[in-house]
This record gives sequence, structure tokens and C-alpha cells, in this order.
Amino acid sequence: MHVLVTGAAGYVGSVLVDVLLRAGHQVRGVDALAHGPAPSLLLAWGEDEFESVRVDVADADAMGSAVVDVDAVVHLAAIVGDPACAREPELAKAINVGATRDLVRAARDRDVGRFVFASTCSNYGKLDDPNAFATEDWPLRPVSLYAETKVEAELDVLEQSADGFETCCLRLATVYGVSPRMRFDLTVNEFTRDVLLAGDLVVYGEQFWRPYVHVRDAAAAVLAVLEAPTEQVAGQVYNVGANEENYRKLDLVELLRERIPTAEIQFVKKDEDPRDYRVSFDRIEERLGFRAVRTVPEGIDEVIALLRSGLLDDPYAGVYRN
Repeated sequence: MHVLVTGAAGYVGSVLVDVLLRAGHQVRGVDALAHGPAPSLLLAWGEDEFESVRVDVADADAMGSAVVDVDAVVHLAAIVGDPACAREPELAKAINVGATRDLVRAARDRDVGRFVFASTCSNYGKLDDPNAFATEDWPLRPVSLYAETKVEAELDVLEQSADGFETCCLRLATVYGVSPRMRFDLTVNEFTRDVLLAGDLVVYGEQFWRPYVHVRDAAAAVLAVLEAPTEQVAGQVYNVGANEENYRKLDLVELLRERIPTAEIQFVKKDEDPRDYRVSFDRIEERLGFRAVRTVPEGIDEVIALLRSGLLDDPYAGVYRN
């Protein structure tokens, strides 16, 4: 299969490119390189089945050319996360909604067979029942601009699904773990860095829940969708993660304390958080046979090992966040 991946040099994209190549697929990686040079793709560069194209996804004409002669599109490129979207709200809307709308139509019009859109579990917002696990059929209650853009884009992507053009949305849990394009503005990675290197951590609202998924499991889920039968993909939505990988911030802190008992942790009381949710991941396992296999404790250990390795010059540098 010839797969176009947008955001190919990014945190998830650089892992996905490797996963696709190892699975025997041909990859056209598209990235604007907004964060500078992309050493994250250097290993893929030497592969005969890999092609890198520097294109901004907001350039509709260029993206229309990029999707020619591919079998599937995986759309990862976005302004990711609440802080980044809040800093540049108009850009977030243009990229996350406008560029997605243009790209899904360009793919449809150029006979691409499958379109996979990376969305987020943040779309669920705050659940009324604190003991519930949100399924794909739960009402979407976005409480941030980031989630609002993803909800709007999801609707547009799913509306385009038709015979011969299968669209699917993946609501990813909060991603963590080591990637060629490393990030430390993600909760597990950030907490681990601060506890290990600074020896202290300030935690706001330790009681609130989030689901988590390792970056390699997120990439594996995309591969599973690309290789799944039509009836399991067309017009479908899947949460990506594992039921047992829902954690409170307090749970993350306890895992870190087991490894770094000298760390000083300060909890700041926060009675209300608009995002407080646990998520069910039963559907993707039941229909596709996919199960996330890596755990947050394992992810913490690998981030600690990376930080101790000396491979990163300054883990607090801007290059390690969006």
C-alpha cells in the first residue's frame, strides 16, 4: 500500500513512518518542518520505499498534488494541544479544520481509497458520571479550542465517507513515550523529566482522570486501521488506548515516587477541571483485534533511561515542545 502521512516528521508521525516501512508499505511523508530540521526522518530517508515532501498542509494546491497516486492518507498534521491552539487560535482553526476539509476532499477527488484522521479523546470533555467510561457513541463536549477543532474536523471527514472512499477517525488518548521527534510537553514525559532532572513537580488537580497511550501503540493502531477490511473502517470512529491505562495525575505521581523517592511533589488544589474523563477502548479490540500493549510505568522507565543516557543536550529546550 502507498500511504501518504501528513505531519510525518512529528512526534507520532516519525514513529508511524518507521512502523509502515517495517510492515512493507510505501510511504510519502509530508511535513512543513515548522519546528525546524527533521532529524527524526533521517533513518527513513535511506529507504527506497520512502519519499519526503516539504509541504504546508494549508497549501491546498500543493496537497492536491501530494495525494496523487497514493492508496491511503493518514492525516496527523495539526496545531496540537490546548496551549498551542490558545496561542494562535486563527491558525489552529485554519490548519485543524480548514486544511483537513480541503485535504479530505482532495483525497476523495483523486481516487484515494482510505483516509485516516487523527483526533483526540479530549473531545469527550468532562463526563457527568465520574465512574463512567466514554465510548465512541458518547456525546462530544469539547471544552478547549483544540478539541473544538477536532470535533468539527471529525464531522467533515466522516461525512465524506462513501463507496470507494473510506474515512475513519481515531480518537487518541494522551500520547507518551520516546519518539525520534521527542516532546516534553506531554503529561507523562513532562512529569518524568521534571521529577528526574529538577527533583520537584507542581501538580494541579491531582484527582482528575485522563487516558494514555504509548506513541508506538498509537502508530500500531493506525497500521491496524489501514490494513483492516472495508466494513470495519468506512465511516467508523475508534478510541485508541487501553482500559487499564486510564490514570489520575495522582497515580502518575505515585509511579514516579516509586522510582525517584527523593522528589518533592507539591499538589495545588483544583476543585473543577473541564476535562475529567475515563475512556473505553473495547470497540477497537473487539472489531479490529487491536490492543495497546505498552503501559505508563514502562513509558516512565524508558523516558528516565533516555534522560540518563545523555543523548539529549537540553530536555527543556523549545525544540522538545509544540
